[in-house]
Amino acid sequence: MKGTLHTTRWKWLLFITAAVVFVLILFYSNRLIGNIAKEERKRIEIWAGAISYKAQFVNETDHFFNSIKVDVGNNARIVAGAIKKVTQASLDEDLTFYQDIITSNTSIPIIVADRRGNIDAAVNLPDTVLRMRNVKELGNHRSEFDSLRLAYYGRDYVTVYYQEMPAVVDLHVVIDTLINAFFQETVINSATVPVIITDSTQSTVLNAGNIDSAVLQNPVALQKRLEDMKDQIPPIELDLVDKGRCYVFYEESSVLKRLRYFPFIQFGFIAIFVIIAYLLFSTSRRSEQNRVWVGMSKETAHQLGTPISSLMAWTELLKEMPIDQSVPTEISKDVHRLETIAQRFSKIGSAPVLEPTDLVVVIDEFSQYLQSRISSMVSITFNKPENESIVLPLNRYLFEWVIENICKNAVDAMDGKGSINIDITEEKNRVFVDIADTGKGIPTKLQKRIFSPGYTSKNRGWGLGLTLARRIINEYHKGKLFVKSSVINQGTVMRIQLHK
Repeated sequence: MKGTLHTTRWKWLLFITAAVVFVLILFYSNRLIGNIAKEERKRIEIWAGAISYKAQFVNETDHFFNSIKVDVGNNARIVAGAIKKVTQASLDEDLTFYQDIITSNTSIPIIVADRRGNIDAAVNLPDTVLRMRNVKELGNHRSEFDSLRLAYYGRDYVTVYYQEMPAVVDLHVVIDTLINAFFQETVINSATVPVIITDSTQSTVLNAGNIDSAVLQNPVALQKRLEDMKDQIPPIELDLVDKGRCYVFYEESSVLKRLRYFPFIQFGFIAIFVIIAYLLFSTSRRSEQNRVWVGMSKETAHQLGTPISSLMAWTELLKEMPIDQSVPTEISKDVHRLETIAQRFSKIGSAPVLEPTDLVVVIDEFSQYLQSRISSMVSITFNKPENESIVLPLNRYLFEWVIENICKNAVDAMDGKGSINIDITEEKNRVFVDIADTGKGIPTKLQKRIFSPGYTSKNRGWGLGLTLARRIINEYHKGKLFVKSSVINQGTVMRIQLHK
């Protein structure tokens, strides 16, 4: 029992050590992951702040562009008004001021055409346009001009076509480049951070990075992903040119998410390693114990062989002497019993031979033999089944050893006073042998430990009886031996399950 308790303490010590190691790993890993998460959030905040400033810069540039566009339109109106004044003036009127306005326009492209589209004047345009006679010749390029209609004489009128200054056109290209660069940089700078940029409805995706395309193409999956991202981190609100109010959704990087599971994965590997090491140690230890038991059993059988042979010879001599013949008869029974025990020991460690045997006969004969050799205050009752013959593959010598171990343990549990009842029940392919005693009972927490090598509740004993009994039933006969039930101070029922 001390050896078993010692082993149990080592098991608990190993378990507690593994638990402490796991807690330390989890604590350190969570602390490390928390620091990494903080650093990542700082980088995201810096990145988000840069996005906000860039968006503000784009918006200010757009406002500047719009103001220039308005100024160009106003200047075009002034030039067009000067042209109208010149065309309506009398011969003696001084038109120097208006002519200066018209000639000072060196940047705004202007075309003046009559109601039929015939070009009367054109400035600040390529030579190809200056050689044109009608605005129809502009073709698709006509859509590039804004126009003003100026009343002429009566119902007649002229149309002034004008364009933005080249510098403004170039500025517009720069604005578009800034917007595209903004989106691209937003995605690129996000590194491994998943990012989705939406419009004001939070349903239309303007751009995305590190997001599965299948999610972006599925509206339901997209909305779920946006909600999940929103629950983790509030989105950034931005006002962009030609886009209006936009939202930038982002979440933790995939690396950080995987790191959160790393302690459990690490502990899993450690646990697997510990379990494998423990199993290898237990298997090695059990194998070593088996070798010791086998060697001890075979040596015991060998040592018993010589005195048993001598006793058999002396018994035959006693039968020929003029004495009470009951004496040599009983001695013969005990010698036969010793021979049976020697055979049991000799079969330990080797594959036993299972032969068709009548289980009822074996238990009946052995219970009668055992009854005569235990305390008279203990009764053994074998309740024979209705079917008085149950034949199944058995090794009789080893099976009797199992019955003997169980019954002797029952006698010890009853302190030499009580009753033992043996019952047999059958199912289709199984047979159950129940051995019930009226002893002290076995606590629930010890009902599995009693089969462990070295466990015993006696002051003397090796604690191998039930271990060998279970091995004989489980390994040799492919059955089961277990505690069916036990009640403290009322008794225990041991069950043997065999296959037909």
